[in-house]
Amino acid sequence: MAADDDETSPLLGERECDAAKTKVKPALFSRATLILFGGFIISLSFSYTQTPLLYTFHVMVCEEFYKHAPPYEGTGDRCARNEIDAGAATQIAIMGSATILCGITNLFVAGWEMRNYGPKKALAIQTFFPAIRVTIQATSLVVGARAGIIIMQLSQLTGVWGGPAGYILILNTIVAEITEPSGRTAMFGRLQGVLMLGVSLGLIVGGVLAEKLGIKTPFELAAVSFLVCTTYVLSFIPYIDPKDLSSDNSRHKSKGFFSFLSPLKVLGPQNMRLANGRSMKHYGILFLTIGIFTGVLATGYAPTLIQMYSMSAFQFTSTNNSLLMSVNCLVRGLFLMFVFPRIISYGRLAFKKSDTPISDSSPDSPFPTEPRDIDPFPAPGVDEEPTKPPKPITVTEGAGFDLFFLRGSLLIDGIITTSSAFASQGWHMYLVGSLLPLASGSAPAAKGVLTEMVPPNRKADALQAMTLVESAATLTTMGVFGFIFSSFADMGKSYLTFYCNAAVAIVGVLILLFSRFPPAGSEMIISNQEEDALLSEEVQDEADDGQNEESR
Repeated sequence: MAADDDETSPLLGERECDAAKTKVKPALFSRATLILFGGFIISLSFSYTQTPLLYTFHVMVCEEFYKHAPPYEGTGDRCARNEIDAGAATQIAIMGSATILCGITNLFVAGWEMRNYGPKKALAIQTFFPAIRVTIQATSLVVGARAGIIIMQLSQLTGVWGGPAGYILILNTIVAEITEPSGRTAMFGRLQGVLMLGVSLGLIVGGVLAEKLGIKTPFELAAVSFLVCTTYVLSFIPYIDPKDLSSDNSRHKSKGFFSFLSPLKVLGPQNMRLANGRSMKHYGILFLTIGIFTGVLATGYAPTLIQMYSMSAFQFTSTNNSLLMSVNCLVRGLFLMFVFPRIISYGRLAFKKSDTPISDSSPDSPFPTEPRDIDPFPAPGVDEEPTKPPKPITVTEGAGFDLFFLRGSLLIDGIITTSSAFASQGWHMYLVGSLLPLASGSAPAAKGVLTEMVPPNRKADALQAMTLVESAATLTTMGVFGFIFSSFADMGKSYLTFYCNAAVAIVGVLILLFSRFPPAGSEMIISNQEEDALLSEEVQDEADDGQNEESR
């Protein structure tokens, strides 16, 4: 064992050795760096029109209002009326409803594209169609008033083939494939942080361009930027063969477009076999899913709510809102990139002191001693070998902190959101926008918890399914809280929306209290129809490992 490779090979698997070797290479053009930069420019492109889009609805509703109302007389902003605020909120909510339908469909389309064309081509498609969308929206600004609103809302139909929901799903899938399990939680945080930095820069650039060069300029810039993103994706994003995507083996049973729905079943109640042979139902993943959906339902609308309330209560302009959201996303991005990974690292160390070590193998005496403890096993065929059971679920030491952080993050978010209702001056909204990001991190923490609850062969499908849940909640909150804000704005009490938003976040915390990790040494029981697919994949992995050893 004179060679270094001989000393390390017994301790680390081949994939872990390859990951360790990759770390010493320059990270400037690594796959992770290329993906993070790609996420940055894509989120930047989507953000150019985000704040101007809200402002355009306010302007077009105002134009339509004064077509049927007496001319405005007096000083101040003629659009500062409760009727116009309520009308703008209603139109934005309608557009949010269209975004829900198109966005959820886009998630299925994006998943189907990844299964058939690979993540790289699927991501290119997701960045090309938004260029068409913003071009249509630029045209609607020229028309204006009611007709312009209708064109603006119909432009969301292009979101079926390309939108923010789909590209985030694809980026998370790529990250799950190229990152070793021990670094996934931190990598998810860095990815979300990079996306937030892109949003931050896009918001301020889009707002300044709308203020200085006209409201149409951000839409024109976004169209060009999306085409640049498509070129970058095709040129620099690493290629992953769709056949190599780790997934739930149900895809062997269901084919076609609806095969993407199969990973969702990993989020439901799971049958677990304990180390002593007993069987039980595990609801930890189910409560985690419901809690995350409820939490995102509350936190997902916060940026839009802050902007709408600022325009209504403090007469914020497009530039003011752009600066507000830019500060919010900048703090969020820096927090997720630099602070969040350290919190997770130190928190796991603290929790590790009270955790009992959990090994990959079962205890010394895992065999049942009573006949009633033994589950029936299917008889093997004449020419068949016994099926290999899935590996026991291994929970990383200190991983309980991820779940603790997740609950605390939503609780703090609810408290800060409630305080927003007491804002009496414009600078109070900037303060709220700076404090809310400090309660972020729930999304990457949730993915980290999820990867600890499922066996290795189902991590990728579980992450994709959770991304679908998060995206669906983000899209749903636009419609739900949009109508709530519209109702309160019509009463002149739009600040009450903050209380509703915070209440939903607290409900999410209560649901997450029921989420638990699987017992130590337990394993997920799979159906008989999936066993053959699992065995074939394991045999294929062993064959690939053997070929790699021979090549060496």
